[in-house]
Amino acid sequence: MDDVERLRRFCVDDASLADGSEAPWSEALDGRTIALIRIGALIASSAPAASMRSAVDEAVAAGVTIHEMVAVLDGMVGVVGLPRAVAAAPRIAAALGYGDDLVPDPFL
Repeated sequence: MDDVERLRRFCVDDASLADGSEAPWSEALDGRTIALIRIGALIASSAPAASMRSAVDEAVAAGVTIHEMVAVLDGMVGVVGLPRAVAAAPRIAAALGYGDDLVPDPFL
């Protein structure tokens, strides 16, 4: 399916999009970009620590740097607001191994 048809299906909320079997993003985007998009989506959705840890692990494996992850966190402030970004920061820090140094456990 071409991009215009895929966009049309998103516009009409085509249920077949949910299975992801025809998702072209792995062809159109590199692994680092996909990993950063996932982190941004998890920030936006207030995802739990386990989900963030998994996404951060995948991002690190794809070569994403802490600088880039913090840049995504910074960029999300304008989209989802400072409180949601602040809520995600301890989860990202913990996933990177900085939880004990930066944030007390009750915040995770």
